[in-house]
Amino acid sequence: MRVGFGYDSHRLKKGGGMFLGGVFIKSKFSIVAHSDGDVIIHSLIDSLLGAAALGDIGTLFPSNKSEYQDISSQLLLNEVVKMINSNQYKIINVDVCLISQEPKLNSYIEKIRTKLSSLLNIDMGYVSCKATTTDGLGFEGKKEGISCACISLIENL
Repeated sequence: MRVGFGYDSHRLKKGGGMFLGGVFIKSKFSIVAHSDGDVIIHSLIDSLLGAAALGDIGTLFPSNKSEYQDISSQLLLNEVVKMINSNQYKIINVDVCLISQEPKLNSYIEKIRTKLSSLLNIDMGYVSCKATTTDGLGFEGKKEGISCACISLIENL
């Protein structure tokens, strides 16, 4: 068994919404990023890569490469899942925690879990997603940015 931890954060700007966990969420904000800025998937990617000791998202998909401009993070996760599988690992479970004052995720949690379980090819019962605020503290609390932490467990086949 191997465990990995991932973290990602991005600035927010006025906008019409954002992708989080592969699900579009309407909001007064959008994410400033080279790709689609899906902080949930980005932190998930880094946790999986870390667990398998396969590098990190910035090394594999650098933000200075035009081919990744506005790319769907779901496509990046698909590539990482292929890497995990080809290195003889099986994803056991993932646990995601979004840190954001806005948007509120309560009504989207099940959709995100469903989407992530599909992308990871694991049962939804092994995908946890939750969200918290910082009660107005820090860049998340001031609605200047959004962040996410994720931990994942994999095992060698």
